[in-house]
Parts: sequence; C-alpha cells; structure tokens
Amino acid sequence: MKKAFLALLILAAIALFVAFDLGRWLTLDSLKQAKGSLAVWQANEPGLVAAGYFFLYVAMAALSLPGAAIMTLAAGAIFGLAEGTLLVSFASSIGASLAFASARFLLRDSVQRRFGNRLKAVNEGMATGGMFYLCTMRLVPVFPFFVVNLLMGLTTIRLRTFYWISQLAMLPATIVYVNAGTQLAHIQHLSDVASPRLLLSFTLLGIFPLIARGIVRALQKRRVYARWRRPSSFDRNLIVIGAGAAGLISAYIAATVKAKVTLIEAHRMGGDCLNYGCIPSKALIRSATLAHEMAHADLYGIEPAAPRINFRSVMARIYEVIRAIEPHDSVDRYSKLGVEVMQGYAKIVDPWTVEVALNEGGTRRLTTRSIVIATGSSPSVPSLPGLEQVGYVTSETLWKEFAGLESPPRRLAVLGGGPIGCELAQSFARLGSTVTQIEMLPRLLIREDVEVSALVRERLEAEGVRVLTDCKVLRAERQGPSKTLIIEHQGDSTYVEFDALICATGRTARLQGYGLETLGIETGRTIHTNDFLQTLYPNIFAAGDVAGPYQLTNVAGHQAWYAAVNALFGGIRKFKADYSIIPWSTFTDPEVARVGLSELEAKDGNVPYEVTRYDLHESDRAIADSAAEGFVKVLTVPGKDRILGVTIVGKHAGDLLSEFVLAMKHGLGLAKVFGTIHIYPTLAEANKSAAGEWRRAHTPRRLLPWVARYHAWMRR
Repeated sequence: MKKAFLALLILAAIALFVAFDLGRWLTLDSLKQAKGSLAVWQANEPGLVAAGYFFLYVAMAALSLPGAAIMTLAAGAIFGLAEGTLLVSFASSIGASLAFASARFLLRDSVQRRFGNRLKAVNEGMATGGMFYLCTMRLVPVFPFFVVNLLMGLTTIRLRTFYWISQLAMLPATIVYVNAGTQLAHIQHLSDVASPRLLLSFTLLGIFPLIARGIVRALQKRRVYARWRRPSSFDRNLIVIGAGAAGLISAYIAATVKAKVTLIEAHRMGGDCLNYGCIPSKALIRSATLAHEMAHADLYGIEPAAPRINFRSVMARIYEVIRAIEPHDSVDRYSKLGVEVMQGYAKIVDPWTVEVALNEGGTRRLTTRSIVIATGSSPSVPSLPGLEQVGYVTSETLWKEFAGLESPPRRLAVLGGGPIGCELAQSFARLGSTVTQIEMLPRLLIREDVEVSALVRERLEAEGVRVLTDCKVLRAERQGPSKTLIIEHQGDSTYVEFDALICATGRTARLQGYGLETLGIETGRTIHTNDFLQTLYPNIFAAGDVAGPYQLTNVAGHQAWYAAVNALFGGIRKFKADYSIIPWSTFTDPEVARVGLSELEAKDGNVPYEVTRYDLHESDRAIADSAAEGFVKVLTVPGKDRILGVTIVGKHAGDLLSEFVLAMKHGLGLAKVFGTIHIYPTLAEANKSAAGEWRRAHTPRRLLPWVARYHAWMRR
C-alpha cells in the first residue's frame, strides 16, 4: 500500500510538471528575462528566496526532472559563487538521496528477486568497490546523474555512503557550473561573451571531464598499489614473461626503441607455435598432402602410386623444419637485438618485481617499470573416466610421442572437431591411419557457416575419416592391449576402438605459477584486461593466448605491439587494442579462411547484409589445377560495396584472404577490388571475380534502356 501511494505521488508530481509545461521556465532565455525580478526579490527576501530555491532543487532532483544544469547556473546568477555552491551542493545531494531511496523502496526487492543470479557479480562488486565506482560516475558523468541515482538504489550500497560520496564527488562540477552562472549574470552586450572571466568559466567546463578523469585514475592507482612499496628506481624498463609469439614481439619492439628489456622463458624459445603448433602441424600437412597427391595422380594424367609412408622420416622432417626456423626465435638472435634473455621460471613478486628461478640454478630478482605477461596456453584435456588408463596425446605431445613410430597409428581416434582436430584427422588419414573423429557439438568447425562445415565434413569422409558429431564421450576402457571409447549419440551407445588417441578439445590459458593469485590479478578463462591490455595494475599487461579473446598466433603478435607500446609509452599516449579486422584460417584441404562476419554471425546479430558468391569451379586456374572445390563468399552492406566479412574455401584460401583483409582494414570496397588488375591465370582472380559478381548484381538496370537507345541513335 505504501509503495503504491508513493508511486502515485511521484507520478502525479511528474504529470503536473508536464501538464503545466513548467519546463519552459528552465531555459537560459527564461533565466535572463527573470534575472531582474529575481534579483529584487532576493534583495528584499534573501532567506525566503534561498529556501524556495533549495526546496525546488531538492524536489526536481528527487523526481529526476530535467533542468538541473539550468538550476545550477541560476544559483550562480542569483546567489553568487559561495552561497550558490552551498545551496546546490546540499540540495543536489539530498534530492539525489531521495531519488535513490525511492528507487530502493519501490523497485529493489523485486529486481533483486527476479534478477538476483544475474546481479550477483554486481552486488559483490558493489560490496567491495561500490564507493569507488560511485565516485567515478560522479566525477566523470558517463551517465546522467539522475540515472546514477536510480540505478544505485537497486544495488546494496548504503544510503549514508551514497549521500556523502555524492556530496563530495559532485562538488567540483557544482563549483564549475555555479561559477559559470555567476559570469552569465554579467552579460549585458555581445562583447561581454569574450570577457576573460567568462571564457575561463567555459574553459573549466570543457576541461573538467579531463581533470576528473585524471583524478579518478590517480585514486584508482592509489587504491590498487596501496599495499605495495614502489622501488625508488628500476633495473629494467620492461620484463616480458614468455617467449612465444606475443612475448618475442613485445621484447623485439622494446629493444628496437632502445628500452632495457628482459625476456624470460622457462622452456623453448618460439613457444607453442614453433615447437608444437603452427610449424610442426603445417609440416605434417605438407607431407600428408604429397601422399594424397601421389595416390590421386591420375587427376593430372599421371599413373597413381600408393605412397610408401616412412613415418619416422616424416617426423624427422618435421623436426628439421623446426630446426631451420629456430634461429629466427633463438636466444642468440634476440641477444644480438639487445634483449636480455633469461631461461627460467618467472614469478611476479609485486607489481614491479619479478623473481626468476634460473634453469641453470639459483634465482634472480629484477625490478621493472612495466611487465608483459605472455605465457600462452596449453592443450585442454577433458575430464573423462579411464582416460589416463588408455593413454592419450595432445597437439603438444604427439610430436615427441609419435617421433619413434615406424608407421602412423593404425587406428586413431581424434577428440575434437575444431581446426586442430580437423587438420590432424585429415593428415593422419592421408598418411594411412584409420581415423575416427568425435565432436560433441552438432557439426565440425562450429564457428563457421553451416555450408563450410558440411563441405569440410564431406571431404573428410570422402578420404576415409569416420566423423561422429553431436556425441558425448562417456568413458574410456582398456582390456589388455584393446582400447575403447564409449560414446553416446542420440541415446544410443557406440564403441570406438583405437590404438592412439589425440585430444584436440581446445586450449587453456597458462595462469598458474606466475604470482597472479598473490597480486590479486583477476582471471577467468584468461587474464582480465582492459582495452589497453592492462590488468588490475596499470603497469602489468597481458598479451597472446593468456589474454584472449582469440587464440591465434597472428592476434598474439598484434596484441604484442599494443602491450609493448602502452607499457613503454603509456604515460604519453595509450592505444586501444583493435580487434575489428581479425583473419584466421583452418588448414584442411580445402582450406577455410575467414575475416569479419560470417553469415551465421550476421543473422544472430541482426546485421543487415547481402551475399555475393563466386564458386571456384568457374575459376580458370582452379580448373587447371584440379582444385575447383570451394568458393569465395562476401558479405556487404545492402546496396553498398562495404565489406562486412569474407569466407573463402579452397586451395590457398588463407593466402587469398589477405587481399580482403587489406581492403577491410583500409575501408576499400568491392568496387576497388574489382578495379584492381590481377594476374591471369591465378587463384587470386577469384577475388576480382567475386567483386565482379557484386558489380553485376548492382548494375543500374533502369539506366540500361536509355543506354540501348543511345547506342541505337549512334548507329544512325
């Protein structure tokens, strides 16, 4: 009953305000017109005017009515800086608290009851840092103050806390606005607009958000670093933990700009990409592709031959490839570039100190102005009963485990239908293994469009891979030498026997053992960072797989630039990491490459789009190469040539995609791609042909009859 009465009272007050158009009095023109009479009234009845103004301001703030800015300027014009600031400061805080209390009384219980689970994180955040967040919103008004009043009422922050923080945090803005009002009261002629005092007031209004932002940042730093003692000087400008793609590039950039940088790596330089991921897998794919081409040489008019697979030699070649690339990422090269390389385990002791347990023995402690955490990720292993008993390898361990085999595993099971699982399943099938690929989701390559997944599955099955999707692996069993996976599919049990098992079920960020817990750096699946790749501590950054949101080597290198530059020059200028144009490729045959939106993502996001498609069976070079399977699909803004996303399926799709990546990065549309000369005959011509399809579909057809008439007239 009380809630209903209060709600009706508030609605009635707002209705009266609207019905009598009281907002017309809350304009600068009205204020100037009433200035004389208000001054006389204020001179004769100062107490009454001040009290009336005070209660009117409180009522407007409590009812969240528009006009607070004009009322604040009016305080300066009527009462002057000191008295006006005093009146507005208390009136605005009391009114805000009344709005806060009303929202809490009327809505909080029902909101918390209905959305309690979703608001759990918000409530916890308010309990630990609510005062700081409220102070931030008051100092830097991202949201209108009346919105802050109402929303805070729905949280668990105390009314008393809300009041005094609002009183203090709104005071700087109140002073600036009241001071501007005092100067507006003195405007008599147009020339008064250029008076130094008025210009100063408006300058303060303009720069106040910047000042407030600086205050907020200073308060945040003080709060974050409160329990730590900052060194008086530093041994290094930058310490980088991890020598994978992100770490190597971060250190390289630091050395290039002559910073003193230390790179710490416990294992092998080059990280996962060089030693276990990108490089060895692509070397394996090349051997498997050659074996496949030999077996299908009749496509090229050559007698096919069953390849004799010397698997030990295949694995030896993979290690030769790694050794050939190793010097690019070696300790020697980076030392010559000016990077100090330490081999050992790093632990962050405090925001400026890193302790290194050296591989050769002993420890060292280094102080540094900034830190980049680039510890990468490792393969995820599912929690599956019996898995340890049957044994398994991952995309990281298979190179060592399989290196001594004379032949590839006779029966191979691959858990996972993502890029890694698809690449390995196809490669081992081409090298002679009988492969069963198992995916729990409804289809392979779930991030791609349905037609892409279907095409890849069709090719894998054509090459002998048994693909099982929408499956749940229940357990693994071993009876003597026999190993079996028990799988549930649509209620039925299926048994998959295997000799070797590859777990390719994703990757997990390396978060343990680096001191993150001690420092209180927030983590989930990855380290939580802001747009500048800063962690909780502004001088500690994260880049690569450990930071997310993409687990791609090219993204790790991309993030490394932002992390290194912000770490070294953030005091002058910081750069937000840009994820607007992210390309990737799955190196199956045919390859799958994409940048920007897929058609599925556009539909899910309700993004309007047009599709332009060019099938590779129309490409002269693809036909000549017997590689006419696949397509180029481009999504554009309806009626325009601006590219939203591109998917290419086919031979060398990853290479072909680069043209579209460049076009999207620099805002070039399909018309520019179509107007670019491409070498004939190349697969890259497919890009121009796709652009040509778009051009043909957008020919100005209403103009064509007139063009026909023009040509007819020219023949007379």
